[in-house]
Amino acid sequence: MASQDVLSQTTRLASSSALLQVLFRVVTFGLNAFTLRYLSRELIGVVNVRLTLLYSTVVFLAREAFRRACLSGSTKRNWTKTINLLWLTVPLGVFWSIFLGLVWLHLLEVPDPSVVPHYQAGVVAFGLSAIIELLGEPFWVLAQAHLFVRLKVIAESLSVVSKCILTVILVVLYPQWGLYIFSLAQLLYVSVLVMCYVVYFVMFLGSPEATKKSFPVARMTALLPNLMEDETLVNWKEARLTWSFFKQSFLKQILTEGERYVMTFLNVLNFGDQGVYDIVNNLGSLVARFIFLPIEESFYVFFAKVLERGKNLKDQKQ
Repeated sequence: MASQDVLSQTTRLASSSALLQVLFRVVTFGLNAFTLRYLSRELIGVVNVRLTLLYSTVVFLAREAFRRACLSGSTKRNWTKTINLLWLTVPLGVFWSIFLGLVWLHLLEVPDPSVVPHYQAGVVAFGLSAIIELLGEPFWVLAQAHLFVRLKVIAESLSVVSKCILTVILVVLYPQWGLYIFSLAQLLYVSVLVMCYVVYFVMFLGSPEATKKSFPVARMTALLPNLMEDETLVNWKEARLTWSFFKQSFLKQILTEGERYVMTFLNVLNFGDQGVYDIVNNLGSLVARFIFLPIEESFYVFFAKVLERGKNLKDQKQ
């Protein structure tokens, strides 16, 4: 794909991501305002700060480095080795879910069960949701590397809408369920997200469109871990690059979610105040979320496609 085509597709991806961020923030703000009429501030605070932090930390530590490494370089690579490497996110996610889940259950302050019921179930559900989302990682990277803009928009929109509809229904009908409501909604969100990618590739692989595009994967079994005779299981260059990004990811996560870690581990605010702070903080970071985050994510793919890591500027392809 020529650089101009990549730039055009990347711009579409960035603009679509920005619109999605606007949709997500508006829906989330409206959902928070709605649920506050039926549920306590403390419950909203536990969900939006503590449990969401558990989920985002597991997902970030398990996949961020793999995404960065596997999106680098040309799409004309040995995708079998790349996919094998990406499946390592699942056992890594299981490890972080168990480790951090134990921290959330035994080392942090447990909310009052009369105010925030079913806290233990919430921790388990949000940790499990992170693992389910990681099952779709090979599909996501393959789609992102080939700039499947429409797939990302449809998948993320459907998952958010499904989550919101289920949350509203359960909040109205069963407000006494507490964290069960948000646990089920979170599990539905990641399940719909992963299923959208899986269903798309089931329909796409082997189709005339895939043949026309010379898509590097021909069948669904190629998206599962594969053993190769007389070859290494993974691309060790990508594996070393993943380790390099992994060491950087800790600092990035602390800088990104620092205030939530402070509230979670130092107990500087009660759960009700944490919920209010999260709503205000989301409003204060609108510009960064709407503009800079989509640009960063999309143009990382652009530069990964048009520039080759380790080469001088003069030697880069035009």
